[in-house]
Amino acid sequence: MSDRFKVGQATRRSVLGDMHVDRAEADQSSFDVPFQTLITEGAWGTLWSDDTISKRERSMLTLSLLAATGNFEEIPMHIRATANTGASPEDVMQAFLHVAVYAGVPKANHAIKLAKQTYAEMGVTL
Repeated sequence: MSDRFKVGQATRRSVLGDMHVDRAEADQSSFDVPFQTLITEGAWGTLWSDDTISKRERSMLTLSLLAATGNFEEIPMHIRATANTGASPEDVMQAFLHVAVYAGVPKANHAIKLAKQTYAEMGVTL
């Protein structure tokens, strides 16, 4: 296990929570170990572990990019992560407003729908 993997694992747990990471690891097989290593070292050990911008800002960027590119399946996971990153619902809405203007209203609309559902599941009153 590389140092970058260890850093990534710690960052991933701090953002997504132990339950999410434990579940992902339990579902891991020898087939997807290379992918899990790549995202743990690259996304979490390099990108998310860099302190140039805050985790709050990274949450907003990530949610914007997921919505803008139509990768909606990860939006609920990253909405749940805002409880750990400090991005407020107001921050998330601002990110999705940018998506509406720069990437399209239908993408922002769907992302907002997913965010509302996820916040409701989290017990967050909007």
